[in-house]
Amino acid sequence: MKILGIETSCDETAAAIVEDGRHLLANVIASSVKEQALYGGVVPEIASRRHIESISMVAQKALDDAGLAPEQLAGIAVTYAPGLIGALLVGVNFAKGLAFAAQKPLIPVHHLRGHIAALYLTHPGLQPPFLCLVASGGHCHFVQVNSTTSFAVLGRTVDDAAGEAFDKVARTLGLGYPGGPAVSKAAQTGSPTAYKLPTPHVEGPYNVSFSGLKTAVLNVANNAKMKNEPLDIPGLAASFEHKVADILATKLAAAARDTGATTLCLAGGVAANTLLRQKVQQQADLLGAELCLPKLAFCGDNAAMIAAQGYFELQAGHTSGWNLNGYATMPIEENYSDITL
Repeated sequence: MKILGIETSCDETAAAIVEDGRHLLANVIASSVKEQALYGGVVPEIASRRHIESISMVAQKALDDAGLAPEQLAGIAVTYAPGLIGALLVGVNFAKGLAFAAQKPLIPVHHLRGHIAALYLTHPGLQPPFLCLVASGGHCHFVQVNSTTSFAVLGRTVDDAAGEAFDKVARTLGLGYPGGPAVSKAAQTGSPTAYKLPTPHVEGPYNVSFSGLKTAVLNVANNAKMKNEPLDIPGLAASFEHKVADILATKLAAAARDTGATTLCLAGGVAANTLLRQKVQQQADLLGAELCLPKLAFCGDNAAMIAAQGYFELQAGHTSGWNLNGYATMPIEENYSDITL
């Protein structure tokens, strides 16, 4: 069963084709990240315009790469939430038109469910239940994956997401955008003990907070500037990166101990962070749990993960009519069929 996935939730315009939820046939991405970097972050209006310019091209290339016509697909899957609303609407409306023309089911896919489904592409034998940390520029969730379409959020960020904090720290230190890779690169030559940064207190055993940590980095940089003292940028980057990785790995391990999870997973853009992967691996080894990590190509936003999850949503009967809309926010637990339109 071959599914075409469409992803336009942020600044990547992507289309991919996946067979049976686990086998990649084509994967095409057109990104505006270099243009967004000129402004230090994603400008929603620019992202939407680039999606409009690229969406037909990437979808056609995905079909060509897989050697398929739209009529040979089992369905058209598209990210409908959460994300930048203008960007989402480009993908949703394109998917509507293509599905209508090909007379194929239209499959709404939650963006975070897609990130989790990226694991099935890397580990075709992976089966729920498992515990997954989904960390990206806009999200940070500790998710109990009960089945391919049933999820329970055990904890989340109460303010900034981890990826968002990386972007803001990178801007503070003048390291550029996107912040995650920039901070990691700077941290390679720094000491993680160069600066003593706080571990933010937050209520809830599996919740996290990064706003105070981001502010602490800003204060260190501002104090050094006001006192005309040198700032150890690699050391501050390393101290911040280690603190974030420690917080996330520790919370994931705590959730695993309390739930008895024997399989741990990472997903989302921050799952590409080498240090986080190492620290989660250490925690998994201590727990005697299996750790499943997505390929780096599937960590950032892509349509392969949307096509993969689209297969499972179609199997569960989660399709939509032509009134499908985009939503800037949406709980991962909620199925589209349960939404009151």
